[in-house]
Amino acid sequence: MSEGAGSGFLNAFSQTKVGNDTIFSWWARYQEAVSEGHDAVNGTIGALLEDSGELAINSIVDKVVRESPPVEISAYAPLKGLPAFLDLSITLALGDMREELESIGMNVTSTASPGGSGALFLAAANFADRGDKVLLRDRHWGPYDGFLSGCNLGIATYPLLPSGEITDSYLDINSLKESLSDLCSSQSKVMSWLNDPAHNPTGLSLTEQDRYDFLKCFIDSSLEHQDVSHTLLIDAAYHLYADQPHGWADTICQLLHDGISWPDNLLVTFALSLSKSHTIYGLRTGALVSIHPDKQVTDRIATVMGVTGRQTWSATSRLAQYSVSHIHGDEELANLWDDERERLELILGERRELFIKECGKLKVPINPTHDGFFAWMESEDPVHVANECAKLQVYLVPLTGGVRIGLCAIPTDKIQRVAKALSQALS
Repeated sequence: MSEGAGSGFLNAFSQTKVGNDTIFSWWARYQEAVSEGHDAVNGTIGALLEDSGELAINSIVDKVVRESPPVEISAYAPLKGLPAFLDLSITLALGDMREELESIGMNVTSTASPGGSGALFLAAANFADRGDKVLLRDRHWGPYDGFLSGCNLGIATYPLLPSGEITDSYLDINSLKESLSDLCSSQSKVMSWLNDPAHNPTGLSLTEQDRYDFLKCFIDSSLEHQDVSHTLLIDAAYHLYADQPHGWADTICQLLHDGISWPDNLLVTFALSLSKSHTIYGLRTGALVSIHPDKQVTDRIATVMGVTGRQTWSATSRLAQYSVSHIHGDEELANLWDDERERLELILGERRELFIKECGKLKVPINPTHDGFFAWMESEDPVHVANECAKLQVYLVPLTGGVRIGLCAIPTDKIQRVAKALSQALS
């Protein structure tokens, strides 16, 4: 079919939408290989699979979903979300630091969304002026580009890792400062999206000092450019599979306890997803959680996000909101859910540790990787590397600047084979 077909019906922006999603196209190649009888390895998709290859499903969540009252399955949810779920989402974002942050004057609001992607859309649609650029790391989840361009927003980037001498830091603070300064000189609003901890596509997590330096950089920029609003969005899609799931709430508390005043023109917001943490990908449930010292600010944000949701998807699924709220409102169920989550986290940890070890043996130059679903190898020709691996029936995803390795999907006993395929692809 010609890409020009239908052009008389589609607007100019729609006509820029071409091709297939890279991740799903490589997943299709894996599926085709299996259908042809090959012993293929799936490192393509961003869903956690058991070593058997079956989708990992938290049995407690599955049980509560299936036993939910009919009205909780069929009825609309309130436009902003079920009150119990909104309260839970704040706790999931801030953890044990929630009470302390609220006690020292920070106000928090939440809006339910269809998955973490819905939360990202709420931010893109409301926290930046059309035509502005949003600040990202140069290695980021590809669909960010689509969310932003769909809201007529551009992208500015800074390096994922510092260049030159190896240090204990995973933050290029000088590049971050320079990028912020450049945007503040040309925009009245500056927004940055940061997927941390357990970054997709690398599995990188910032250190405690990195987080402190990062947030201090935003505070300093806000104070220096008081006529420019600053929004820092923490994409927390994988945070409950990280060693420090609520590190950003800890860092906010630490900065405030150090006597640093919170600027009025700085907002921190969390894009929360239940897809991975509660293994309910298809029920599309998440939230946008925003924190600011002025209650008038958070109240206004709650109104705007609720209206945006109403005008876009109406209301978010009630079933998932009810189910997870019910689980976390019952101590026994919550403990059982967490036991299962820990089991899944251990599977990921075992695969990552083995992958790092095998790549070290074979001198495969993977990036630092700590938490979550993925690992990453930089490459100037990622499509070539992925194609060479595919010849060995190992299917990975070539993205801008490198190859994503979906540890979440690779059976533990196939990890060594993936490292060997990368080694051969490089040689």
